Amino acid sequence: QVQLVESGGGLVQPGGSLKLSCAASGLIFRIYGMGWYRQAPGKQRELVALINSSGTTNYADAVKGRFTISRDNAKNMAYLQMDSLKPEDTAVYYCNAYAGARRQFDFWGQGTQVTVSS
Repeated sequence: QVQLVESGGGLVQPGGSLKLSCAASGLIFRIYGMGWYRQAPGKQRELVALINSSGTTNYADAVKGRFTISRDNAKNMAYLQMDSLKPEDTAVYYCNAYAGARRQFDFWGQGTQVTVSS
């Protein structure tokens, strides 16, 4: 059974930093691409960042230069370092694992709340 468990969310002031972690189990982690998505109240879930099995990364324009996605295949972990946080970054952040040409294998975590407010 595949499980993705996020941690590291919380309340932070504007300009602050947080690091989200995603612990994966039940899958061959190294062959999966990993992603972070977020959903703010009243909005659709949106992509934040991706890192494929080779380590290539992609970011949404809104977070480029502020967020960094990484992975540790030895620990079955994915991370999202978030710096220079803004109130508009407030959302529930979800970890995603995907594999297959058509993303036939697609798994989600339960989400972690990030609130940026003074």
